[in-house]
Amino acid sequence: MVGKFDLTIFLSFIVASIATLGSLFFSEIMNFIPCVMCWYQRIFMYPLVIIFLIALLYPDDNVFKYSIGLVLIGWGFSIYHNLLMWGIIPENIVPCTNGVPCSTRYIDWFGFISIPFLSLIAYSLILILLCIGKKKLLKKQK
Repeated sequence: MVGKFDLTIFLSFIVASIATLGSLFFSEIMNFIPCVMCWYQRIFMYPLVIIFLIALLYPDDNVFKYSIGLVLIGWGFSIYHNLLMWGIIPENIVPCTNGVPCSTRYIDWFGFISIPFLSLIAYSLILILLCIGKKKLLKKQK
């Protein structure tokens, strides 16, 4: 059963779009060079914009299946990166051996908001929205 407009998919599209545009702003306008972990998070965020846009234009109840893998993998990288930033994971076991260190803080808003933290917020919001949308869909199918 193909559904109509879904607010959770629209909000997921907005969050993924803001995250994508934000990462491009930081790298292309502010000239912040992304570390390896930032690149991994980008790799899994950018396609979500397209997936959610297509789901908005052509509603499909299977959008959860198409997007959840990307969200969970990106969320995992984001959690790992934040654990590194918070000093929970030692820097010597991270993949950032070349280029910019993964612990580089380009921004430090309010003493705790960094670029990896913004990524964690975006992935967490999308994950929550997808779970709400899936739960709503399952109720509708009963």
